[in-house]
Amino acid sequence: MRIAILVYNGITMLDAIGPYEVLSNLEGAKVFFVAKKRGEIKADTGFVSIKAKYSFKDITDADILVVPGSSISFVDVMKDEKTLDWIRKIDKTTQFTTSVCSGSVILAKAGLLTDYKATSHWKTLSLLEEFNVDARSKRVVRDGKYFTSAGVSAGIDMALELCDELVGEDETQAIQLVIEYNPKPIYNIENCDEDVIELAEKKLKHNAKREFGLFKSLKNRSILGKMK
Repeated sequence: MRIAILVYNGITMLDAIGPYEVLSNLEGAKVFFVAKKRGEIKADTGFVSIKAKYSFKDITDADILVVPGSSISFVDVMKDEKTLDWIRKIDKTTQFTTSVCSGSVILAKAGLLTDYKATSHWKTLSLLEEFNVDARSKRVVRDGKYFTSAGVSAGIDMALELCDELVGEDETQAIQLVIEYNPKPIYNIENCDEDVIELAEKKLKHNAKREFGLFKSLKNRSILGKMK
């Protein structure tokens, strides 16, 4: 089972590591962190990095593709034709193509989600509609071979649902037990008060500005306006 996880400067690290922790427990799993060029990849916070041992030239096929999101660097990825071309080429070989958070917007820009149902982080969900995607406000959405998930932590749920499809209930439960994933958060955030939403939006905008400061290759700041 060849699993390719796209990484790029500015990724939200848990978007990649969450699915990795689940999928790496599949029998026979071989996981490849793949970047445009080999080397250090920095997270959107600037506090942590990961080493990409493989480039696009090294990995030309996979059984599973995972496309992580980011606060704002996903916009840069959407403009990078080499990255989009690699995603399209890998997608032709996959059994399943997946995304976490705003990674679904990257898939949409690559033309892979047109007329499909998909989800994303709640602040980027509306962007999917610009690419003729049937956007759904759900934690995980499957349509055909495409599994998309909402923000950050939802990537773990997505990977578990994918495992359930691949290996069934018993092994998936065993994997869930291995990582001891049985979340019981102290708050239910499905119907937050307006002041909580406003505070979350301020934090998201702060994160986006911080990320923009770290990775100034972005030429289009329009996404910052959409995050207001």
